[in-house]
Amino acid sequence: MREAGAVLVGALNMDEHAYGFTTENTHYGACRNPHDTTRIAGGSSGGSAAAVAGGLVPLTLGSDTNGSIRVPASLCGIFGLKPTLGRLPRTGSFPFVGSLDHLGPFAASASDLAAAYDALQGPDADDAACAQYAVDPVLPGLRAGARNLRVAVLGGYFAEWAGPQARRAVEIAARALDATAVVELPGAAQARAAAFIITAAEGGALHRRRLVTHYDYYEPHSRDRLVAGSLVPAAWVQQAQRLRHRSAPTG
Repeated sequence: MREAGAVLVGALNMDEHAYGFTTENTHYGACRNPHDTTRIAGGSSGGSAAAVAGGLVPLTLGSDTNGSIRVPASLCGIFGLKPTLGRLPRTGSFPFVGSLDHLGPFAASASDLAAAYDALQGPDADDAACAQYAVDPVLPGLRAGARNLRVAVLGGYFAEWAGPQARRAVEIAARALDATAVVELPGAAQARAAAFIITAAEGGALHRRRLVTHYDYYEPHSRDRLVAGSLVPAAWVQQAQRLRHRSAPTG
């Protein structure tokens, strides 16, 4: 980002160790939603989303393991991108779940988001997952809009668990994009459960030694989940990984 001309302003609040969806951090306090400070900003990268939504900065970065960019971007009404795994390097960030972690940008507009995404692309020798993709700029194609894309609405599991406001928002977006087809992802519920097992186990394994030596450093919410994750049987993790790869969309 510096090489592209960005001025780095500072660090932002988040759920401890990126393990949460509310950015209510015991060490630094809760991050509130700029649109209504009685409400949460989402998480785990809530500070990143709130800073853009509040007009403090035009761009921020966040991490996403199970929705930590997508959730706060949605709750704060801005754009957030969880890229394909391996598209953007994770070098310089503290890991949480190596097989699921992503870094991505937040922005107030799609064009700013695309510019940040393009600036961040490129191979990185320090991130093995980042070696398989060539740089593929998206900003030039943004002007073409969605006319060359096929857009559909997710039904099934996603429609069943969506509330009235979420359904209404999807309907408005679908109408604007002329998305009339409804598709389902088989095994979505099982994939979600598998992701949580993988997250708990990998996160717990990463922090196991520090939990022994610095137990009181951790805030209670993340500490309890990391301790529980360190006790997940290996057979469960293997089964979850198999399900994950079976459920991955192709084509």
